[in-house]
Amino acid sequence: MAELLLELFSEEIPAGMQARASEDLNAMMMDRLTAAGYLVTGTKAFATSRRLTLVVDGLPEQQPDRREERKGPKVGAPEKALQGFLGSVGMTLDQLQTQSGPKGDFYVAVIEEKGRPTTQVIAEIVPDIIRGFPWPKSQRWGEGRLRWVRPLHTILCLYDGEVVDFHVDGIRSGNTTRGHRFLSPASFAVKDFDDYHTKLSAAHVVLDRADRMAQIEESAKQLAFASGLEVVEDKALLEEVAGLVEWPVVLMGSFDESFMEVPSEVLISAMRSHQKYFSLAKDGKMSARFLVVSNMETADHGAAIIDGNERVLRARLSDAKFFWDQDRKKKLIDRVDALEDVVFHARLGNLREKVSRIEVLAKELTKVTGANEAQAARAARIAKADLATEMVFEFPELQGVMGRYYARYDGEEEAVAEAIPSHYAPQGPSDTCPTDPVGVTVALADKLDTLTGFWAMDEKPTGSKDPFALRRAALGVIRLILENNLRVRLLDVMKFAAARQSVDGAPGKRSVDYAEVADLLSFIVDRLKVHLRG
Repeated sequence: MAELLLELFSEEIPAGMQARASEDLNAMMMDRLTAAGYLVTGTKAFATSRRLTLVVDGLPEQQPDRREERKGPKVGAPEKALQGFLGSVGMTLDQLQTQSGPKGDFYVAVIEEKGRPTTQVIAEIVPDIIRGFPWPKSQRWGEGRLRWVRPLHTILCLYDGEVVDFHVDGIRSGNTTRGHRFLSPASFAVKDFDDYHTKLSAAHVVLDRADRMAQIEESAKQLAFASGLEVVEDKALLEEVAGLVEWPVVLMGSFDESFMEVPSEVLISAMRSHQKYFSLAKDGKMSARFLVVSNMETADHGAAIIDGNERVLRARLSDAKFFWDQDRKKKLIDRVDALEDVVFHARLGNLREKVSRIEVLAKELTKVTGANEAQAARAARIAKADLATEMVFEFPELQGVMGRYYARYDGEEEAVAEAIPSHYAPQGPSDTCPTDPVGVTVALADKLDTLTGFWAMDEKPTGSKDPFALRRAALGVIRLILENNLRVRLLDVMKFAAARQSVDGAPGKRSVDYAEVADLLSFIVDRLKVHLRG
C-alpha cells in the first residue's frame, strides 16, 4: 500500500471557490478510483490561494483484477440481437457461456481484466479530472486549450515517492512545487506528503485552511487584547480572509475618530466589504481601530503595510461619511416616489407600486396584529425608501438598517423607525422574528404581497429552484404568525392581497382566482409541516 500526492499549482484562486474546489477534487478522485476497482480508505484535500492538494493513502501497487458477468440474449435469439451483444462485449460466439434460467437458456459473457499498475491508472485519471474540473468560472490562456480558474503552472503527482508521468496541455507532471510567492518563491522537490507539508511550512505556506483560520483568529484576539479591545466576530470574513493568504500576519491599524459619528454598521460594512478588515470594539462599542490580515512578513514589522491600508481606509470612510451627510439632507418620505425607478419585477411593476400595496395591506392587517393603523401605514410607506439613498446603493447589505437611522433623524416615531429593518425579517430559520406589532404588520404585508404577486403570474418554486426565495417568504409568514400568537384568516387576507396585484400593468382591482389563492395556501401549509417537523 502506498500514498498518492497530487498538487495543482496555479495563479490565485478566488477565496470563495477554494473550499468547493477541494471538495470537488476529492470527490472526483474518489469516484474515479472506485470505478477503477480500488477500495479507498483515506483521503485529505487542501486548498490555498495558489494550490489544490490531495493526498490518498493506502493504494495498492496493482489495480485489482476485475471479473464481470454480462447477461446476453436467449439461446436461439435472432442473429441481429446476438451480433449486437457480441459487439458490445467484444467477443465471439465461442467465447460466450450459457446459463439456464426460468425462461430457458441464455448467453453470458464473462469479462476478466487483469489489473494494471496503479501508476498507469493514475496517469489516465488525473488528466481527465483536470480537463473536466467543474470551476464555476474558468479561463484559457496563451495558445493552450485547457480551461482552469486561473493559469495552471505546475502539476505535482507522486505515487509511492515516484513521479507519475503524464502531461496536460503541455504541462508535464513532476515532483516540484513552490512556496510563498514573495517570501519563498524558489521551487523545491518533495518525496511524499510529510516532506511536502514540512517544506511548505518552511517556505511560508500554511497548507490547511483550518490552521490558517485558527492562526488568524488567535493572533487577532491577542493583538486586540493587548490594546484592551475585542474582535467583532465575523466567521464569514474569517473564512474568506483565510483563502486570501498563505502565510497570515495580523496587523492593527487605526482611523480618525471623526468618522465615529457615522453609524457603526456603515464603518463595519466599509471595512469588511471593500477592504476585508476585522472591526474592533471596546465594552461593546465600536473602536477607531481595525485588523488587517497581511500575506507578508516585513523588516519594519508591517509598518508600511499598515500605513498603506490606513490611507486606503481613510478614503473609503470619507466616502461613507459623505453619503451619510448627503442622505440626511432629504427625508425618507420624500424619497418614496423615487422608487418608481426601481423595478420590483418586470411583470409586477416597480417598488413604488409595491409600497402602495403594502401600505393598504398593512392597514388591513392591523385588525389582527393590534398595531396602530397610522403607524403601520407610515412604516409601510417608508420601509423601502432607503433603497433610494446613496448609502444603500453603495452598501446594499445595509438596507433597512440605514432606513432606521434616517427615520430617527427625520423625527419619525420610534415604532415606525424600528419597523423598517424588522420588516425584512425573519430571513431564515435562525433569524430573529419581529415582535413589535408595527414591525410584525409590515413584515407580514411585505411577504404576503410578494407571495400573492408571484402566484398571480404563476411563478412558483419548482424542485430545488427558488430564485425569488418564496419558500423563505412563506416560512417568514408562518413564523410571524406562530411566534406572535396571531389568529389570522389567512385565506381571506391572501384574497385581499391578490386582488390588489397588478400583473403586466393591468389597471385597477383584479378579480381573484380562488384556485390560485388556494394553491398558495397549500404551499404555505406544506412549509408549515416542514417547519413543525424541524
